[in-house]
Amino acid sequence: MPMRFKRHLPIPQEIRDEMPLSADLAARKETFDAELSAIIRGESPRRLLIIGPCSADREDSVLDYMERLAALAQEVKDKLLVVPRVYTNKPRTKGTGYKGLLHNPDPMGAPDLLEGVKAIRHMHLAVIERTGMFPADEMLYPENYQYLVDLLSYVAVGARSVENQQHRLVASGVRGAVGMKNPTGGSMAVMLNSISAAQAPQTFIYRNWEVETAGNPLAHALLRGYQGMDGVTYPNYHYEHLERLAMRYASGAYENPAVIIDCNHDNSGKRPLEQLRIANEVLDSVRRSADVAGIFRGFMVESYLEDGSQPVDGGVYGKSITDACLGWERTAALVRDLAERI
Repeated sequence: MPMRFKRHLPIPQEIRDEMPLSADLAARKETFDAELSAIIRGESPRRLLIIGPCSADREDSVLDYMERLAALAQEVKDKLLVVPRVYTNKPRTKGTGYKGLLHNPDPMGAPDLLEGVKAIRHMHLAVIERTGMFPADEMLYPENYQYLVDLLSYVAVGARSVENQQHRLVASGVRGAVGMKNPTGGSMAVMLNSISAAQAPQTFIYRNWEVETAGNPLAHALLRGYQGMDGVTYPNYHYEHLERLAMRYASGAYENPAVIIDCNHDNSGKRPLEQLRIANEVLDSVRRSADVAGIFRGFMVESYLEDGSQPVDGGVYGKSITDACLGWERTAALVRDLAERI
């Protein structure tokens, strides 16, 4: 069956005009982005902590979480720049199931992409307006990045997308920091090639325009573990992995050599309670090696209000309906512990 064109959706500019970011918040975002950029460039002693639910599934519980996070971020602001993880798209390995707020603004309802593009912008705006923090999201669909272009302070290109040419080219035009994850098979060479592509000037077709970019010097590595040929998950946050990455970066072929460690996903074997242990091991590696310390820039952590996960129809407020997350009490302990150690 060929594609059926159901309806014409508003272009991103129309959605941005309908739900604008205020001039005051836009100015504050410039300051926040400059602080984040300084960390990626290695010009600031602070570290990034990109943290939040696996999937931003419903606005009430996400905002509850983010307001708690904002208060915690103030406690640790001298050591950590906290970036709220507000992931509104969910990649699916087999292409089925809950695909995130963009597709399913009502997780129990049918897909509705018109309401979805409005819901994702409303969610991000609400987080900014209620907390004063500026969020991260995954660029799962490069064409949709423009719906959020003025709101995001951090963009991730996921493990399933990092080999895709369009993702790499669009990443070269992202306004700020963009983390390029290692692919699901774990290849460091693929990840580094994606960083090279994102850092280079590019010309390509995007949303019916011929566009050109100057390259993104803030594109960097995001290690998330991988799945072996045997179907088993394997980590890539250990000292040896970081040492090898530092050696590859030492070639001088990359601007602003940097790495963020994703403490969940295949690094934890999707065991979210392991995230504190993983972060502590990475900090031990940083203290052991000047080369590792020279590229380390921070962590990504998956957490929500409740430990674990549940089915889409589970009904537990603040509990993930995708990958299992760290609950709030353990999250607060993790953040304070990291701030003390850094």
